[in-house]
Amino acid sequence: MPTTKQKSKKKVTKIFPLKGLGLLMLGFIGLAFVILWSSLFKAYPVKGQKQMLAIGTGDTYSGFIDRLGQEDKVSFPIILKLYQKFIIHDTLKAGVYEVQKGMSIRQVMEMLSNSENAQMNRILVIEGTTFKQLLEQLKKDDLVTKDVLNLPQQQMLKALNIPFEHPEGLFAPDTYFFAKGETDKKILTDLYQSQMKSLDKAWEKRATDLPYKNKYEALIMASIIEKETSLDRELEQVSGVFVRRLKLGMRLQTDPTVIYGMGENYTGNITRADLRTPTAYNTYTNNGLPPTPIALPSQKAIEAAMHPDNAKNIYFVATGNGGHTFTASLDEHNRAVQDYLAVLKAKKD
Repeated sequence: MPTTKQKSKKKVTKIFPLKGLGLLMLGFIGLAFVILWSSLFKAYPVKGQKQMLAIGTGDTYSGFIDRLGQEDKVSFPIILKLYQKFIIHDTLKAGVYEVQKGMSIRQVMEMLSNSENAQMNRILVIEGTTFKQLLEQLKKDDLVTKDVLNLPQQQMLKALNIPFEHPEGLFAPDTYFFAKGETDKKILTDLYQSQMKSLDKAWEKRATDLPYKNKYEALIMASIIEKETSLDRELEQVSGVFVRRLKLGMRLQTDPTVIYGMGENYTGNITRADLRTPTAYNTYTNNGLPPTPIALPSQKAIEAAMHPDNAKNIYFVATGNGGHTFTASLDEHNRAVQDYLAVLKAKKD
């Protein structure tokens, strides 16, 4: 028969595990609360009473959350990603949003899933974009009121009061902010006026002895320069090569013009047959500049077209590791081509 002392020991062994389990559960609950507060319910950091938050076309929740984590604005980014995946079930909508002081990160995330909450529309036009790509971008933008986008090209230019026969190159690449619901006519007009302002300013301060009949030809050259290099330090070098070729009566022989002339036939690869196929834009078969720009050049490219370098180079080829090798003679150019091919082979191997 068990003694009283034995009975009390038995009761103690039952009570302590229960208490320990309860404390452990409270600890988990407390930890979960801390994690949720520091991720979902923590106030979004705002300077002052309100702050504008710009979301670009193509931005994602994952990228947005990663930025919050990198800037130490949230402690547990994974919680936000899970919340977006299982609760929000939507994507970020481009626009400019007003974040009020005191709003939680959860509230901000939910606000960004509905373009109706946007105060302004952020439109990013990347340098080197074609006019066709710009139109497609505006057509897909729900915050743009469509008035002229679907008009035939000549009617559109007339509606925009643009005195050119072709729209390519006439609109300045940049980041723009427009009121939500702004018309495509207003947006395109502003982009056009911005490009013409840059062109006029650069033309007035251009270098002497340039082979352009007018500033439109300089705009054509700027678009070619834009497509040939993505490095700012090479813009004037590329300009110098093409300017010297024009002066010498050499053909420009630049692939981007051929690609532009191919239109829908271009699928990502350019062949020798393509280089030999005549089009209005094939600078391998035609002398001089193509009839129009081939993209929307940046202000830097326009400046480069007006201020080519003073070197003697008339050739350039990619290095295979970023950038180009510029040379003055055909022998040097051929060696640079062989170096480029060797780099490609080494990478392939």
